[in-house]
Amino acid sequence: MELYAASLNSYKRLLTKEVKIGSLLLGNHHPIRVQTMTTTDTMDTLGTVEQSIRCIEAGAELVRITAPSKKEAENLLNIKNELHKRGYHTPLVADIHFTPNAAEIAARIVEKVRVNPGNYVDKKKFEQIEYTDAEYAEEIDRIRDRFTPLIKVCKEYGTAMRIGTNHGSLSDRIMSRYGDTPMGMVESAMEFLRIARDESYHQIVLSMKASNPIVMVQAYRLLIKTMDDEFGEIYPLHLGVTEAGDGEDGRIKSAIGIGTLMEDGIGDTIRVSLTEDPELEIPVCRDIVKRYEGEKPTGMQDNKGLTDPLSVHRPINMSTAGYNPFQSQKHRTTSIGNIGGDQVPVVIADLSKLPAITPASLKAVGYTYDAGNDKWHIADAAADYIYTAKAELDFPLPGMLKVITTPDHWSRATDQTKYFPLYEAGTFINTAATGNMLNFVMLDAGDFQQLDALAGRSDIVLCLSSNRRNAMQSMRRMCIGLAERGIRHPLVFITDSNWSTADEHLIHFATETGALFLDGYGNGICLGMGAAAHDHFNDAQLSGRRYTSATDTGAAEQFMNNTAFSILQATRTRISKTEYISCPSCGRTLFDLQETTTKIRSVTNHLKGVKIAIMGCIVNGPGEMADADFGYVGSGPGKITLYKGKDVVKRNVNSDIAVEALIDLLKENEVWIEP
Repeated sequence: MELYAASLNSYKRLLTKEVKIGSLLLGNHHPIRVQTMTTTDTMDTLGTVEQSIRCIEAGAELVRITAPSKKEAENLLNIKNELHKRGYHTPLVADIHFTPNAAEIAARIVEKVRVNPGNYVDKKKFEQIEYTDAEYAEEIDRIRDRFTPLIKVCKEYGTAMRIGTNHGSLSDRIMSRYGDTPMGMVESAMEFLRIARDESYHQIVLSMKASNPIVMVQAYRLLIKTMDDEFGEIYPLHLGVTEAGDGEDGRIKSAIGIGTLMEDGIGDTIRVSLTEDPELEIPVCRDIVKRYEGEKPTGMQDNKGLTDPLSVHRPINMSTAGYNPFQSQKHRTTSIGNIGGDQVPVVIADLSKLPAITPASLKAVGYTYDAGNDKWHIADAAADYIYTAKAELDFPLPGMLKVITTPDHWSRATDQTKYFPLYEAGTFINTAATGNMLNFVMLDAGDFQQLDALAGRSDIVLCLSSNRRNAMQSMRRMCIGLAERGIRHPLVFITDSNWSTADEHLIHFATETGALFLDGYGNGICLGMGAAAHDHFNDAQLSGRRYTSATDTGAAEQFMNNTAFSILQATRTRISKTEYISCPSCGRTLFDLQETTTKIRSVTNHLKGVKIAIMGCIVNGPGEMADADFGYVGSGPGKITLYKGKDVVKRNVNSDIAVEALIDLLKENEVWIEP
């Protein structure tokens, strides 16, 4: 194994132990399985059955159902029997948090139980408590006594188990020793896994979920390394970004977290946790998984033609790579203009496929021209550069917007403080007349010979791209090669998509580009589509947001510009809007999450940089929203509790006035801005 993966240079599945869940086989290079979770009340037998059937017919291979108490656990038998009666035998998973007795009942009925080690028989009061070594060991013994009965039931009934750690629900004991960290998440799961292994029980799947993709990815990597170091084997992994939200943002955040790991061959089953109907999660899962099952759009190549003299087979030397996959860090580069150094990544919008560029064209990338007042309105998600491949525009540019074009058009531009050339690497190396201030240079990831020729220049921004099947790994290998050579040129990642649907484009862009930003690389992003994909981008439906037909000016350009900013937001490299951490709902939820999320979003979506959590119940409450600034949490039928961070501010607010109370809380904390 190479650090945490079977290979960091080419796609290869990580070998994990085989686990049997009913008739379904997981791990050991079996197909990647997709799953979801019902949102109905578990005591509503027919409602849960009907929703489960919709999920199964959409392609779910496992269906998870919450069992918060004994009565719900017992009713799983009625649900299972009714599904079997209707001819559906998809394995069911009981979701358990605080109730060992419910888990032991469910384990006798369904094919798999999920326990959260931070909630299951561990102590969690959100207090920072110091534990001596003796007290710590005593707590482990107490957990062993409470957890072992469930293991024995699972062994007797052939029931599988998922040990599912969540970033926001670590116990006080874990927090006291490891803090709110990926390593704390890993140790929380490992404690339970060690107990299971002591009982010779191995039908186990593990997960490390967080709403922050950076934390989630680091935790999974650390878990793999820890299992390999301690046991010499890896248990199957269930991947997911918890409380991802809805719409484009939820899909992008999920694809960045899940896709970053799957690019390295990690993951045996996945769930995309969207605040939408559960059957809508399955097509998104399928779009992620099919990237690793042999499907690829036209325009992608296999991993050939790399010119690195040491080839992609060379292991990465961590001492010279400037790369630590287990810690957050920013790759240091020089600064040229507004690119590189400590500056946020820039967004370059590709407008080259538009037949003509007018002031109206710029609306798609964040600039709206008010002709009556001869004034530009600039959005928070306004591109920093546009690539035109055309002659100088016949109207003044708004604000700080700059243009990248071909060398020929650049050479004839009257204002070369606003216009900059884009060269192919080979052409640039052999060209005498180049830009005095800034040159953009296109380089294929893997072309190390050209890279060495560019090393001495101080006036270039490298634009890296790859159309290989493992493009992300090729780009990462090139970034590591730059560090090894001491080259500090700013980097712009160019990612093109040749997929068909809007969701496929989102997943492609988020996976291949987001993964690089998660690892601390990148000073800019430019997204594009192949000609056929661009021409066929029309009527894309994304959870209520419809992009107009590509025949209308700038539909694809608007989509790609918004996606670029959303990727930077999800990777925490550039904040341009409000962030919502909303759970996907389940049978515990105490209000209509989709309706409430939409309502809160509609009145707060102008609060740039504020993180708001919307949670259906206390299980997904102050712990699960660890990354949020403010929280809106169901505390009883028709009642909401408001949080600032993890602290309760107002309890049991009537849901009819709770959104207004949230706005008052934002005002009291001086983060509210009038729309």
